[in-house]
Amino acid sequence: MTGPEVRALLVARGVLLESAKSPIDNVAALVAGEAIRGSWWGHPAGHAIFNTINELADADDVIRLKLVKDRITLVHARLWPALARLADRYPPARLTAIDEEHTSSGAHRKVETPFPGWMTPDALADAAVLSEADALALLPECTRP
Repeated sequence: MTGPEVRALLVARGVLLESAKSPIDNVAALVAGEAIRGSWWGHPAGHAIFNTINELADADDVIRLKLVKDRITLVHARLWPALARLADRYPPARLTAIDEEHTSSGAHRKVETPFPGWMTPDALADAAVLSEADALALLPECTRP
């Protein structure tokens, strides 16, 4: 799949893993067109996988959480109100946003933003009028608390 195709799938489904096996699709396998054994860095599609993951992670309407099986999960903004509505039912680590910054030395540094620091005001307002049942119904089963 191309980057735009993967993005369309993320919008439609609401969540994708960056990589790793899980009950949901992962970006690495989607871009590669096959399941990947070991690290995707060594796969011939490694550069395309890297670019697609970064394009998705850098989008304003996508957040990176360890939501599914403690793996990096890309979550589209349409699910944020449901997560906010049910936030008290999740361990805090599952709703902590994870970002990577490039330091001046070229190294990567992980930056974590606890919930609700990454949540938009609109998503919080939408969560306030969302019933618990409707919030649960919006979330894929593997992401529910």
